Amino acid sequence: MGSTEQQIATSVLVIGTGGSGLRAAIELAERGVAVLLVGKRPRTDAHTTLAAGGINAALGTMDAEDSWQQHAADTLTESYLLADPVTVQIVTEGAAESIRDLERYGMAFAREQDGRISQRFFGAHTFRRTAFAGDYTGLELQRTLVKQVAALGIPILDTAYITKLLVRDNVIFGAYGFDLGDGTRYTIYADAVILAAGGHTRIWRRTSSRRDENTGDSFRLAVEAGGRIRDPELVQFHPSGLIEPEDSAGTLVSEAARGEGGILRNDLGERFMKRYDPERMELSTRDRVALAAYTEIKEGRGTSRGGVWLDVSHLPREQIMARLPRVYQTLMDLQLRDITTDPIEIAPTAHYSMGGVWVRPEDHRTDVEGLYAIGEASSGLHGANRLGGNSLIELLVYGRITGRAAAAYSTCLGAHMRCRVAVSAARDEIDEVLSVNGAENVRSLQRSLRNTMTEYAGVVRDESGLQAGLRGITEIEERAAGLGVHPDIAGFHDLAHAFDLKSSLVAARATVEAALERRETRGCHNRSDHPELDERLAVNLVWSGPGRIEAEPVAKIPADIAARMRHVSTQGKLVE
Repeated sequence: MGSTEQQIATSVLVIGTGGSGLRAAIELAERGVAVLLVGKRPRTDAHTTLAAGGINAALGTMDAEDSWQQHAADTLTESYLLADPVTVQIVTEGAAESIRDLERYGMAFAREQDGRISQRFFGAHTFRRTAFAGDYTGLELQRTLVKQVAALGIPILDTAYITKLLVRDNVIFGAYGFDLGDGTRYTIYADAVILAAGGHTRIWRRTSSRRDENTGDSFRLAVEAGGRIRDPELVQFHPSGLIEPEDSAGTLVSEAARGEGGILRNDLGERFMKRYDPERMELSTRDRVALAAYTEIKEGRGTSRGGVWLDVSHLPREQIMARLPRVYQTLMDLQLRDITTDPIEIAPTAHYSMGGVWVRPEDHRTDVEGLYAIGEASSGLHGANRLGGNSLIELLVYGRITGRAAAAYSTCLGAHMRCRVAVSAARDEIDEVLSVNGAENVRSLQRSLRNTMTEYAGVVRDESGLQAGLRGITEIEERAAGLGVHPDIAGFHDLAHAFDLKSSLVAARATVEAALERRETRGCHNRSDHPELDERLAVNLVWSGPGRIEAEPVAKIPADIAARMRHVSTQGKLVE
């Protein structure tokens, strides 16, 4: 079965059909460079579609005094000084041009009556600078980019699963994979490869990612090719994810529900934010609300299923239907629950990988010649806390820059050396997974890993828990050697899940090992055994494989941006 093999050649291969991959491909095609997009999900259903909030750019349409320098200052402040200042400057300075690109592609932004783009406040921003389209900005963005890709005639293969990057002497020359439908093997030769395959939040039990996405594929592909991972322990937990139904656990309830006046209560009926942030209450920052909910649940004041209540039922029905239509619909669809009369049971959910593949700020090239990483797969912009609305602008700015860099690299390349040994090793890896025929079931091992990460490397961590987490990961790695993978008439999804698991184990180990090293509490990373921020740990932790971590200093912040940064208090951050 599935023994046929197909060879494809292109100038640049883009892995991942979300916003960043599409934007890079558009840039390449507009420059006349041959590009192929591959993805494991349908192009219209990438993870990007789930982004509700908006896209940040200091356009000054609402607050004329806003500037890219202030946007940069807000981003660096919120990152708890772990973001790379060069990366931050490139994104904030390039943001307005990226919004103009979207307008050129026909994206329907919400607008004021005089036609200028509307912008709204998002947490921790000094000014209104978040452009949006209803509460479905990501969906509209993905649609716009998919349409533009089609108009440019860019080929998309969105039934392909990439298992290995092909490298010779630290130079990339393509990728290897198989078709999810019929198992056809693909050897794709390319001058340059852009990795845009997302983050690793699916390795927690409750996550805003759906099944079989964000399983850490970018981490494993990059590390096995010779790349490194920066700050894998820095994961943003969103305060409000659904608990049920089990297969949709972690589905987001938009922050808009709190913005409109939703109230958080524990199972005793107490409005618990009074204890954690009496001034801002439910409108506190993401990391604090998530930590508060986590603490209530951990200390036994949560619901029997391990959650807390988010209640909007005291608001007028008209307001709920007008301002929270997606939240209303989601709860109806998933739980037959009417939020105009009943509270919603929620718990913190793994939401965004702020770390990712190590890249240079100028062009997002990795340690491997000709290999780039962008979007949630990359790192450098967010540090220890991501500013809401920054992920969508990041993928646009770096999609453009990296597309340009890969185009130049491909054009200047002389002869490209391929390597038969690398191709046959990739082929053998798939054959080996298919031939084991062991007794272990991939879904149950995935569940074990997600339980391990939730238990020991969730919102709050400590030394003994993280050590227990490492032991759990090692045990699952050992069991994974005995997987039984059975492709059938419905396709090769079983084989894909086996590779998802391989990736998840790499990402989990990187996360836990880095979390052990970061002996402090900073941003999203809460160590109950080290509740204070440690000035000496204002560094990035770079992981290059099991047991290999180096601390890398963060570059100096330019004076004009530093002058605009406001101190962020960590008071009340970790309530014991």
